[in-house]
Amino acid sequence: MTTPDARPGTSLGTGDATSVLDLRLTGMTCASCAARIEKKLNRVPGVSASVNYATETAHVVVPESVSYEDLVGVVEQTGYGVAEPDAGGEDDLIADYGRRWKVSAVLTVPVLLTAMVMPLQFVGWQWMSFFLTTVVVLWGGTPFHRAAWVNARHGTTTMDTLVSIGTLAAYSWSTIAILFTPAGELGMTMQMSWLPKADTAGVHPDIYFESAAVVTTFLLLGRWLEHRAKRRSGEALRSLLDLAPTTAWVRRKGSDEEVPAAHVRVGDLVVVRPGERIATDGVVVEGESAVDASMLTGESVPLEVGPGDEVSGGTVVQDGLLVVEATRVGADTALARITALVTAAQSGKAPVQRLADRVSAVFVPVVLVIALLTLLGWGLTTGWQQGFSAAVAVLVIACPCALGLATPTALLVGTGRGAALGILVRGPEVLESTRRVDTVVLDKTGTLTTGVMTVVRRLGDDDAILLAGALESGSHHPVARALAEYAAAHGRLPELESHEAVRGSGVVGRVAGHDVRVGRPEWAGVEPSHHWSTDVGGWRRDAVTVVAVQVDGVLRALVGIADEVRPTTAEAVESLRRLGIEPVMVTGDAADVAHAVASEVGIREVVADARPEDKVAVVARLQSEGRVVAVIGDGINDAAALAASDLGIAMGGGTDVAIEAADITLLRDDLRTASDSVRLSRATLRTIKQNLAWAFGYNIAAIPLAAAGLLTPVVAGIAMAASSVSVVLNSLRLRHFH
Repeated sequence: MTTPDARPGTSLGTGDATSVLDLRLTGMTCASCAARIEKKLNRVPGVSASVNYATETAHVVVPESVSYEDLVGVVEQTGYGVAEPDAGGEDDLIADYGRRWKVSAVLTVPVLLTAMVMPLQFVGWQWMSFFLTTVVVLWGGTPFHRAAWVNARHGTTTMDTLVSIGTLAAYSWSTIAILFTPAGELGMTMQMSWLPKADTAGVHPDIYFESAAVVTTFLLLGRWLEHRAKRRSGEALRSLLDLAPTTAWVRRKGSDEEVPAAHVRVGDLVVVRPGERIATDGVVVEGESAVDASMLTGESVPLEVGPGDEVSGGTVVQDGLLVVEATRVGADTALARITALVTAAQSGKAPVQRLADRVSAVFVPVVLVIALLTLLGWGLTTGWQQGFSAAVAVLVIACPCALGLATPTALLVGTGRGAALGILVRGPEVLESTRRVDTVVLDKTGTLTTGVMTVVRRLGDDDAILLAGALESGSHHPVARALAEYAAAHGRLPELESHEAVRGSGVVGRVAGHDVRVGRPEWAGVEPSHHWSTDVGGWRRDAVTVVAVQVDGVLRALVGIADEVRPTTAEAVESLRRLGIEPVMVTGDAADVAHAVASEVGIREVVADARPEDKVAVVARLQSEGRVVAVIGDGINDAAALAASDLGIAMGGGTDVAIEAADITLLRDDLRTASDSVRLSRATLRTIKQNLAWAFGYNIAAIPLAAAGLLTPVVAGIAMAASSVSVVLNSLRLRHFH
């Protein structure tokens, strides 16, 4: 048996007092399963466990005296399993549920139609229903029956128990009826009756295969949707891990050797070519280059690095070759720490506690007792056929078809409407968070701003701009690209003859016979006494990067380049306030730039120069103050904060990691959809609660009628179907959300 993956920075059997690991659990069907496993694990001396039903994992702190095999044994004794770290069991499970509900749906349609529409009851229709329902109940419903059996072995019940007993009772009664009573005679038709029939010789009992088939099919659909949503919970971590290079070029004894990244040791010299990711954290010892560190800083402007500068693993070298001395490797790198932050935040989230599962602890045993008392009461006084009919009516009418539909139908309609509005909601557990959110933490670049450097201001003549654009056309720096693209859009770029970068200042070269210098104003000729110096100061206060253009020793132009604030950002911030949500900006950018943008869009609280761990700390501080915090971001540097928040919202134009770590994704890069997502989520949550209230209310009202012998199983099945239809119709109202 392989050992599980331990958390970064921890290990098993290395002499540490405790170790931290994650177990992938199998066999859970509801939140009560997670609670049961957690309770059993925490009974092991020295073990502290937190089981997350949503991600189907157990986060366990174990002492040296407890082995991995001991933990697996505890889980298996509880009636569940532990998957190998690299197993694909979840994908197989989703495929299995999908196959079962689709086949069951095809087979259920004719069963339902012939039972409910009397003219369709052809000769032998009940036998067709028997054969089709046999497949649906015994094959399609296997997951429910298996879960009910496991729960029964441990003396507990869940909704799976009621589903299994109800569908098997309906199926068994109907099967006995067509095999041993006149109900099986060819030419028999279903005689609808609102009241149970007395035990009269020659009169066949009613059959209700359709109830068993419909309940099984709808619940399979709900379970399939649920597992598909949960499958995505681990994709953020996989996306983060994909950023780490698998190999690295290490310089040893004068030659470069490609080795697995895991084999790089502290002190090794790692050679990184343009376009490659740096394999470890380290210090540059040779070469100069622009490094795209947006995964850590969230900022679109790359960092200019040279000898003595620190670089982080996973960042991308844009131009020039670097030789980096490794200072932190493996679990100690910045990328690994971000991964650990996301993992810890996700594992710390409370298990999904669905209302139906919480109520089932009382509801299911009560229904079973009522059904048994109904059977005995009617059987001993009136007759066993009538008693069994009334008891089965109790089980059928109590079957939680509406409960199973309450969440998935509202979620399907709500998310479908959300997609039309540019909003993707991950799952029902997200909705509860949106209702309580009172603070939103906003990243700057790519969230409040466009994330793309563009020319926003200019002074000087067009010819100078064209010369500067030609000089910058060979650079990959975002500021240079912005100037080159702007110039190219305003004329034909002249011929570039030479180009040389001056680190920390700009570029010089010869263009169309002219000596051209483009870069920092002070370096390119803007003296304090120059009349443009006032413009330089004002532009910088407005968070605009200033580039000066000198041609043949004469200052000819001034260009302002910035990551522009989205035109709808101020409106979006105000709409969030109207929902009772206070915005806070937390950005990796410098304080002056951050405050300039915040002032423009109306944000009062600002935290600047924030790295990923700082953003998580801000979220934790706000939560400790009693606030319920949402985070809106678009970069890898936001992923940990998104996962640590009560509600994570990712901009759709951002990185896959941010999107996968978030609870809500805004498919359009328009921050106004953030407030729309909150309103839609709250509306969907209200609909789910209405559905659940109706479903339980229906049970509370209908079960006594069935127990009193006032409903037949057929009528119970119709009532159950009507309950389901009402839930669906209520959910469809979300299509009109705007």
